[in-house]
Amino acid sequence: MSDAESPFDTAQILVVGSATWTEPFTAALRASTGAAVLTAGTPPAALDTVRQRSVDCVVTTATLDDGSGIDLVRQLRDSAPDLPVVLGTTDGSEALASEAIEAGVSDYVPLTGPDGLWTNELVERTGKALQSARRAITQRERARQFDAVFHDTQTATWVLDPDGSLARVNQTGQAMIDADADAVIGDPFWTLPWWAQSEGTERDIRQLVAAARDGQFGSAVVHRPGTATDRVIELSVRPVENDFGDITSIVIEGIDITEQVTLDRDLRQSEELHRVTLSNMTDTVLMTNEDGEYTYVCPNVHFIFGYTDDEIHEQETIDTLLGEDLFDRAELAEKGALKNIECTVTDKAGHEHTLLVNVREVAIQGGTLLYSCRDITKRKQREEALATLQETARKFLYTETNQEIAQHIVDDVLSVFDASASAIYLHDVETNELRPVAQSQAMTEHHGPLPAVRTNDDTLPSHSFVNDETLVFDDVHTSDRLENRATDLRSVMFIPLGSHGVFVTGSTAVGVFDDVTQELTDLLAATAEAALDRVARESQLREQDRELQRQNEQLTALNHINNTIREIDQTIVSAETQDEINHTVCERLTDTDRFKFAWIGSVDPGGNTVEPQAWAGNEQGYLDSQSIAVAAAETEPAGQTAATGELTMIPNVAADLRDAPWRSDALTRDFLSVLSIPLVYNDLRHGVLTIYADTKDAFDETTRTVLRELGETIASALSAIERKHALLTTSVTRVEFDIDDERFLLSRLARSTGCTLSYEGGIQHAPAGNSVFVTVEDADVRTVAAAAAKMTTIDDVTQISDDDTESGVLRLELSQPFLALELADHGAIFREATADPDGTTLVVDVPQSVDVRNIAQLVDSTFSGVELRRKETLEQGIEQDRSSEFLTELTERQLEVIQTAYYSGYFESPRTKSGEDIATMLEISPPAFYQHVRTVQRKLFTTLFEDRSVSGLES
Repeated sequence: MSDAESPFDTAQILVVGSATWTEPFTAALRASTGAAVLTAGTPPAALDTVRQRSVDCVVTTATLDDGSGIDLVRQLRDSAPDLPVVLGTTDGSEALASEAIEAGVSDYVPLTGPDGLWTNELVERTGKALQSARRAITQRERARQFDAVFHDTQTATWVLDPDGSLARVNQTGQAMIDADADAVIGDPFWTLPWWAQSEGTERDIRQLVAAARDGQFGSAVVHRPGTATDRVIELSVRPVENDFGDITSIVIEGIDITEQVTLDRDLRQSEELHRVTLSNMTDTVLMTNEDGEYTYVCPNVHFIFGYTDDEIHEQETIDTLLGEDLFDRAELAEKGALKNIECTVTDKAGHEHTLLVNVREVAIQGGTLLYSCRDITKRKQREEALATLQETARKFLYTETNQEIAQHIVDDVLSVFDASASAIYLHDVETNELRPVAQSQAMTEHHGPLPAVRTNDDTLPSHSFVNDETLVFDDVHTSDRLENRATDLRSVMFIPLGSHGVFVTGSTAVGVFDDVTQELTDLLAATAEAALDRVARESQLREQDRELQRQNEQLTALNHINNTIREIDQTIVSAETQDEINHTVCERLTDTDRFKFAWIGSVDPGGNTVEPQAWAGNEQGYLDSQSIAVAAAETEPAGQTAATGELTMIPNVAADLRDAPWRSDALTRDFLSVLSIPLVYNDLRHGVLTIYADTKDAFDETTRTVLRELGETIASALSAIERKHALLTTSVTRVEFDIDDERFLLSRLARSTGCTLSYEGGIQHAPAGNSVFVTVEDADVRTVAAAAAKMTTIDDVTQISDDDTESGVLRLELSQPFLALELADHGAIFREATADPDGTTLVVDVPQSVDVRNIAQLVDSTFSGVELRRKETLEQGIEQDRSSEFLTELTERQLEVIQTAYYSGYFESPRTKSGEDIATMLEISPPAFYQHVRTVQRKLFTTLFEDRSVSGLES
């Protein structure tokens, strides 16, 4: 064993025993090793030496004074369990060896043979015990170091078997997943939950493990998907070998470097951002030392000065660029920074720029002064132009016409920016054209006179106006819509002025409209548009004021008319005669100064002239001077209305004075406008109302509407008077008509079924319809009912009589008014109607107060093929009066119930139909039916007996 490899180097050996064997062994140790040798004769002395001295190995004999070597071993194991102990014995046996091993000796050596042999063997065996102990200590130390690393809270550690399957994982690694780590022990590492979410990561880790199995160290950075964000893990892999070089395990350590990666990425992005910002911002940053020599030049220096950063560095000092005496150095030292120093510089191309410069003291890489330069040239230009625009806007406040505004724009545009030509087009709504209303002298010189253009999108001004689009041309000759190819203008702008027109400005130079110029031009156009809007609003307000005044005047006049109409309505409601109505209307219409004269006339029996019935106002003998013929043209307005049945208006009597003689008679009486209104109610004409005014156009649309409605009201009142007189008169004219027209419902039904139908009475349910009862003869009732149900004018058919009769009664629910209702509105009574396949006969009673001609006209206008067959005068008796009085006492529902019951045979003996049958037919309850019958009977008996008792007393 060489000195370099000797386990005895720096070792202290304690030899325990009697001198007879310790002395030769000690001498051998000292002779062959470099170990320090200690001796002890007894176990207590040996234990004291171990406690007091640093002993690396104990060599003892089995037999000791005051004890045995085995007892000493046991005592040493209690206090020093890792201390190597070698037991030597001259009387060895298997029992002793077993007991020694059980006590915990490191080695058991028989001491036999010559001194040289056993001493050398004991030295060698002691060296091996030292070496084995030191190796165990080293392994334990390594184990403790590994445990310390394994339990590191910042590093995840996985221990793999040589085949790559998981053997252990520390707590940090377990915390990286939600799954139970113990459940995956023994699985291949690359398939575990830490990496299974990504095929690429799984592949990379498998390659690392394969390299470690070949004895190679490795590392990799992998991405691990997480619940909130992806994590970045740095893995290091190393193989673990035994003393023979075999791979016993693989250790993988993982450190979460997500934050570090994020910081690195943010740092790179920040550096890139600052680089891009400094390269592209318009402000320029420069840095110099105290002598003005450049230590830093911003990459964007060319934005303002036109020089590259190398060309700036070639200049001696910053005074060459910004000028001398830019600031006071003492003031800068006092304040530390000077802001907004305005100066004028010249760029590489010779253009002047106005700058605002900030200077600050710094200490960066040899630089002591930092300059921040901002170009405010365009802002200065904008400020000067805005001042001019403000003055122009003040001028617009006092302009009253579009022409003045247009001229101000053209005059002021040169002072706003460098544009030598300008013009204003305004839109003419009547002609749908853009007309030039103002243009500068330069526009005339370089372009020529501007023509009006149609708003058809074919030209540049019209395209800008129609599409509400600002057009900017660096060279207008590139546009297909340019009409005047000979123009000298190049840079041109077309700006729409809302709905008013287009502003045009231009220059003979190319590309003069930069961003500032366009902005100022747009602002000027917007100011002009606002001024044009104001003028338009003021003009509209003035027109609205005039219109409001006209409307107020019309409203005042209308109120007068409405008051007059209201008075007329109140009067005619209580009027008793037609004459009273006619005179009241004429008098009320002429009570005020609005109408000068009014009269009502009716057509004479021959139908040739209009005869005055009532008049009022300043007539001045006008009616005596006229014979008003019924004619549609060239006659007095009353005659025209009587002929056409339509309203006639003459707004100016003086017009066409020679064409109609009545105009001169009216004009001499200051009748300057005339309105004639037909008095018509339910297609029955009651005459004509004619009104005259002493002003032209006195009858506007509202007045005509009100007076037309008044005419309808008058006609309705006249009809009511006729109906009232019809009820009071005892003399009637019975008129019989033969008609041959299938438009009459009964005629159409009789012809289609070949039966005879007789009208028995009717009931009105609503303004649009009513029910009628008809008797059917010469045909099966069911057949007639089925035919009637198919007619569009009949909503429902009810068979009143039994089904087994050849004749019977039907109730027809009509969707349109029946002729009886129209006759009743005009005071006539529909008595009879009989229809068969050959024709229809109508019998109508006309009271003495109603003109028979009107009733005949109504029947004739309703049907074709009408022939007056018979006419006779009858005197009504008291029984007729009682019958009429009784019927007026019944409600419509009561009349419907009693008629249905009568025609159904309810009052026959025996009864054809019961009350329950009729109630079902009428869709009412039986108690309701009986209640109606009893009510009608009581009213009938009251009419008969109370009137008779009064008559008996009088007699």
